[in-house]
Amino acid sequence: MNGAFVSLTTPDQTLTLRDGAFGRATCLRCRECGATRDLGPHYACYECFGPLEIGYDFGTVTREQIEAGPANIWRYKALLPVPDDIESSPNLEPGFTRLLEARNLAAELGLTKLWVKDDSTNPTNSFKDRVVACALSAAREFGSTVFACPSTGNLANAVAAAGARAGIRTVVFIPSDLETPKQVNSAIFTDNLVAVDGTYDDVNKLASEIAGEDPGWAFVNVNVRPFYAEGSKTLGYEIAEQLGWRLPDQVVIPVASGSQLTKVHKAFRELVELGLVEDKPCRIFGAQAQGCNPVATAYKDGVDAIRPVKPDTIAKSLAIGNPADGVYVLDIARATDGAVEEVDDEQIRDAIVLLARTEGIFTETAGGTTVAVLKKLVETGQLDPTLETVVINTGHGLKTLDAVAGSVGPRATIAPTYDAFTAAGIA
Repeated sequence: MNGAFVSLTTPDQTLTLRDGAFGRATCLRCRECGATRDLGPHYACYECFGPLEIGYDFGTVTREQIEAGPANIWRYKALLPVPDDIESSPNLEPGFTRLLEARNLAAELGLTKLWVKDDSTNPTNSFKDRVVACALSAAREFGSTVFACPSTGNLANAVAAAGARAGIRTVVFIPSDLETPKQVNSAIFTDNLVAVDGTYDDVNKLASEIAGEDPGWAFVNVNVRPFYAEGSKTLGYEIAEQLGWRLPDQVVIPVASGSQLTKVHKAFRELVELGLVEDKPCRIFGAQAQGCNPVATAYKDGVDAIRPVKPDTIAKSLAIGNPADGVYVLDIARATDGAVEEVDDEQIRDAIVLLARTEGIFTETAGGTTVAVLKKLVETGQLDPTLETVVINTGHGLKTLDAVAGSVGPRATIAPTYDAFTAAGIA
């Protein structure tokens, strides 16, 4: 909303937005009741307390316009809540990661056509760089003085690095039992890493309290969540563009908060509505770990309510026991003839090794969950192996080495002699 005023935390606090601060975004719209309000650092509807998301007036957007853009998410800036001059602001320039045809994994699982969308090659080695880039743009426009987040690890890495690049103070909150590599990957970028004794849901609650008391803080997945969440759409845009401007038949997506899955679906629908891809059925499947499976449980029970759980799984990046977008994941899975499935920790470990040894991709536990669910969906007949399928790898395995450290290692330890080598039976 050009030249508008937006309310921050109290009615007497206003902030003038520059013209074009949020591109073609026009409002915040409630996903439950449809009520709208001005663009600002808000995430809950004043009418029904439902979640807010960005509304747009896209106008005309062409394939040629997108293809002429940079090889990062800003090629889609006309479809995001960012200004036209977004490239001039220091940021990590994430996105446009590789889409690999996974012939070996497809043969192993009995699939005809399989692709891996590999987001482990983003600047901090996870898809979170996408959402953080959009949140950072919003924080700048709101004049925020602190860039912050509660996180299960990958988001903390992305926020800390993006803040360092942008020259804004960062504070990131994590559960104290988070994997050591993820803690180091955040602490290297910021001296304000805060470990909290509790689950992610406890950390998130604390962040919400701070956001309510300190209006200068931009919590990417709290008070600027509507802007942050839009970054996940770029995964869907890229998949369609890299497939030659068409939708896949099936896609398998990990579920933590559920936002990624809902925004990939939103991206596909926007591309259809803009005439950039042909409309066709696209089945969407969600993947959860058995130790944190509230959405999968609700799906299998045939209910709409998500019952929160206490996470207990090696897939810590998916360990959100009370997922904000869980009910919307259920709606999309059911509406697209997909499903939400779960796998246990051993299946996750096996899938990490499987992907590495078939395609040379080392995924973290979230990607292991997704590949394991893909395998299970094929084995149980829930996914059609003859249809073109995309599986999303959201992060790099170097972040979760402990998960597989006990499963892989030297085949043999030998003396430096040829006789020792032949005796090992490797030749």
